[in-house]
Order: sequence, then structure tokens, then C-alpha cells
Amino acid sequence: MPESTTAARLQPAPRRRWPRPGVTLTNTAMLLYALATLYPLIWLFQSAFKTNQNFFEKPFALPDTWVIENITRAWALSDMGRATLNSTIVTGSAIVLTVLLGALTAFVLSRFRFKGRTLLSGVFLLGMLIPIHSTLVPLFIMMNQAGILNTYWALILPYTSFELPLAIFIMAAYMSAIPKEIEEAAIIDGSGYWGIFVRMIFPLTLPAISTVAILAFLRYWNDFAFALVFINEPSLKTIPLSLAIFSDGFGTDYALTMAAMAISVVPTIVIFLIFQEQIMKGMVAGAVKG
Repeated sequence: MPESTTAARLQPAPRRRWPRPGVTLTNTAMLLYALATLYPLIWLFQSAFKTNQNFFEKPFALPDTWVIENITRAWALSDMGRATLNSTIVTGSAIVLTVLLGALTAFVLSRFRFKGRTLLSGVFLLGMLIPIHSTLVPLFIMMNQAGILNTYWALILPYTSFELPLAIFIMAAYMSAIPKEIEEAAIIDGSGYWGIFVRMIFPLTLPAISTVAILAFLRYWNDFAFALVFINEPSLKTIPLSLAIFSDGFGTDYALTMAAMAISVVPTIVIFLIFQEQIMKGMVAGAVKG
């Protein structure tokens, strides 16, 4: 028998390595935090299939009887189809404007040097400090004079305006890390500034743009205050306004309210699951490169 085979047999079997206590404790804490974070969502979906009596008697238990009709009734009574269309139009339009204007402004602030650049950047950053809901009254007066109340623009314009400072901050920080040599090579090849922005800078900034778009989507889709003040036409109501139909001065139909809320959060969950990789890349890249 060869000596190598004999030596291999005489060697002790490797010991099984157990996870270190610190790693186990960290993983357990993260698991508990994840469960605590997800539980309100789980509670919402299970409450959506309860009766009002079952909701009050056993608020944290599974439904005694799964009432599927809650979903269909909530959809019909709140005109959720029309509200979803309105929210999609407003949110989609505002996101396009936010990304386009934010990217153009960030491109100018990050790639050009001109007098007053620092002051202009500071003005945009100050926009992040303005309490949004403190502007409801002046905005209402302004829109009433402009004649755009009860239109999609009454929501699209304020949404875009208040999201632009954050969008500019994130995208400018990302664009600042893009090497200048890319622009210089493009200029030598005869490309203008529009060509540099559209064909080079914009595609390279997609992780930051994805982050801005998702953050904007969450804010626009879930907004209630602006829609409540600026929209009175039932045909223009967004999803948050449609949820208020189940509550009045005499009581609240919690079963239908939970069902309508469950419907309204589905698009948010789907969008996040589809773009979660881009969100994480944009957040990390912006933090490191900024």
C-alpha cells in the first residue's frame, strides 16, 4: 500500500466548525427584525378577509372564515379601478418629470464650473428642508388663480417640485464620480453636450436614477394630503382618497378598509420586488461615490 494512502488514513477527520456566537446572535436579531417589519403587512392581508365582528373579536388571529367578497366589494364601492388609473397617470407623469429635470440639473451642477454654482446647489439643498405640508394653503391659492385645481397638474407639479431637491442631490453626487475623460473623448469624437448627456452620462447614472424613481414612486403613490386639498372631483380621486370612503362621522367599515388597503399596497410590493436590485445598487453607489 502506498505511503500517501496510509498517511491519509491516519489523519484525523476535520472538526465540524460551528458558527461563532456573535454571528448566530446577529443572524437571529436580523431574523426577528425582519419578522417584526413584515408582520404589519401580514396582519393587513389577513384582516382584509375578516368580517367586522371577527376583526374586533380576534384582531391578531387568522380569519374564522375567509371572506373573499371583501376584495370585490371594496374594489367596486371605492371605484378602485378609476382611482388606480388616476394614481398611475399622476405618479408616472411626476416620475418622468422628476427624473428628467433632476438629471439635467444634476448634469449641469456636477460637470460644469460656473459662477454661482455653489450658491445654486445650496438653494436646491435648502428645498429639502421645507416642510411640505406647510405650503398647502399658498399652493391652493396659487393653483386656484392659475385654474388648475381639480386637474392632474394640481398633483403632478407639486410632487415634482418637492422631490427635485432630493433627486438632484442623489444624481449630482453620482455624476460627480464619473471620470472626466469620458466627456473629453466624446468631445474629440465630435459629440455635443446633449449627446454626452443622452448617450453617456444618463445611461451610466441609471442606478441613481432607479433609486430616485423608486423613492418618488413611494411618495407619490401614497400621498393623501395634497390629493385631499387639490382634488374634489370624484373622477380624479387617487387611491388614498378612495380609501376614505369607508370611514365617515358615524363609523368605519374596517373589513372593507383593510381589503382596499391590501389592494392598494400590491403595486408597491410588485415594483419593489422587480427593482430591488437597482434600488440597492443605487443606494450603495450614491453613498460611496457621494
